[in-house]
Amino acid sequence: MSKAPQKPPSLGGCVDETHANFYEALQTGDIERLMACWADEDEVICVHPGSPRLVGLGAIRAAFDAVFSRGGVRVQAQALRKIESMTSAVHSVRERIDILTDEGSVDAYAIATNVYFKTAQGWRMVAHHVSAGGASEADDISETPHVLH
Repeated sequence: MSKAPQKPPSLGGCVDETHANFYEALQTGDIERLMACWADEDEVICVHPGSPRLVGLGAIRAAFDAVFSRGGVRVQAQALRKIESMTSAVHSVRERIDILTDEGSVDAYAIATNVYFKTAQGWRMVAHHVSAGGASEADDISETPHVLH
């Protein structure tokens, strides 16, 4: 008896549901659930640390398939900052990433910017950009610096 394909979870009630589904899909290595978070647009973009910009659902899916084929990724979204309107939202997230090395498990940190639009299908991601953060968790800087550069 063949197993029926699982239907991706219903998304769209609020942007936080899509955000949570994206990070849960990363944790579980569920490519279908992860791709269900993305808008069906030609110009969606994804940038992984140190990688070129991925444009379009095909390129994004291939990159995450490659990540998941190596055993997935353990990412915890922390320190969420949000700017939201009626039809768009920008989430800045500090990600704690558990990386398996030859010496064992090592924590690293990254900063992700996730952009969501409210579409006819509900809230969907249109951009995911991750920058390497470092080996230790850094606090946010919220005061205006005296020197800009």
